[in-house]
Amino acid sequence: MSEFVVGDRAVFLPASGTLVVADLHVGRDEASDVEVPLGERADLRDRLAASLDRFSPAEVVFAGDVLHSFGRASAATETSLNGLTAACRDRGARPVLVAGNHDTMLSSVWDGPVHDEYRLVGKPGDDSGGGGEESEVLVCHGHEDPDGVADCYVVGHDHPTITIEGRRRPCVLYGPGTYRSGDVLMLPAFNRLAPGVEVNGMRTRDFQSPLVTDADALRPLVYDDAADEALRFPPLGKLRRLL
Repeated sequence: MSEFVVGDRAVFLPASGTLVVADLHVGRDEASDVEVPLGERADLRDRLAASLDRFSPAEVVFAGDVLHSFGRASAATETSLNGLTAACRDRGARPVLVAGNHDTMLSSVWDGPVHDEYRLVGKPGDDSGGGGEESEVLVCHGHEDPDGVADCYVVGHDHPTITIEGRRRPCVLYGPGTYRSGDVLMLPAFNRLAPGVEVNGMRTRDFQSPLVTDADALRPLVYDDAADEALRFPPLGKLRRLL
């Protein structure tokens, strides 16, 4: 498994210098039935900037559902997206956009390439920093099976969260060897307005992503901002019996 570091609703892969975020759902606030602005633009930009400052990546991959609306992309949505990509460039990181099932209008507000999947090449270890031979990582949204084969698949789509001691928190799900003999890293939604699904009691059939083939083997990793580290929990199959 490629070495990875769990951040605030994000994953950093040091071998390729890549930060991956998924499910930004830019424009989600416009779809909310509220009169008071929800501050989505500043929240997304500020948290992305914090991750950029922490990891200093060479590139940032937006792993699908970059936009929220299927049918239109407003001027405010375009401005928000431009702010996010500008934050990357200002820090020397190249933004890379991968399409998700929501991104039917992405090309209307982004003049760069839009990838169905994006391949990284790096040296693996594990999430504690081990070493190994060269490994390939494929980033895709996760709403459908990718064309490519890799040692690790980094996806979003299901917006995983977990409830521990009455507190619901976003989590990364790590499934070693669970898809085409490769590992899976499923990221939570980067947009805090996007509703998450509670994975505590979910079975394989409950996930929308076809890359989840064995939910019991998925290990939740929860970022603890106070400690600036990921809290590791047992795989869901075991965790259910403990909760």
